[in-house]
Amino acid sequence: MSTTPHPTAQAGDIAVRSIQIMADGERSDFDALIHPEARNLEDVVGPPGGRTRGPAAFYATAQWLRTAFEGLSYEIHHVVADGNLVAVNSTMKGRHVAPFVTYAVDGSVDTVFPPTGRTFAATQSHWFRIEDGLVVEHWANRDDLGQAKELGWVPPTPAYLFRMARAKSHAKKNSRAKKM
Repeated sequence: MSTTPHPTAQAGDIAVRSIQIMADGERSDFDALIHPEARNLEDVVGPPGGRTRGPAAFYATAQWLRTAFEGLSYEIHHVVADGNLVAVNSTMKGRHVAPFVTYAVDGSVDTVFPPTGRTFAATQSHWFRIEDGLVVEHWANRDDLGQAKELGWVPPTPAYLFRMARAKSHAKKNSRAKKM
């Protein structure tokens, strides 16, 4: 009997670890798991730094999430691998402690959700393509509406809408200041 892990099992382990480092990984962990040309197909509302390719983009996305959500963690429920394609069913958990900024296609600030202090547990399915022991592609299906309801973003109260407008104005000012 061989002691070498099956390539499909290795792909599953790589996919799971690449999810876990979003919550707790150092930049070197991303360099070790993410291909230099890897693409995160979920980068449509994330920070401009997360819209490029490779470990730096994935790390920028992790920093974005960690800034807004204290205690960020992922509970892994199921992992299914077929060759180099891996699906991971998980629950992302955390507490909303800082503004969560989403960005428009051009990289400008789109929406800002001021911190609510609430916790959430949102189900997600992540899909990965693994090549030569590295993540080369990621996409996901998430329960964003469920998460928004748990965090009190939906339906927004008039007071929360006011806080959102103030937070967006502040984030836009900070964004312009960083570009100068």
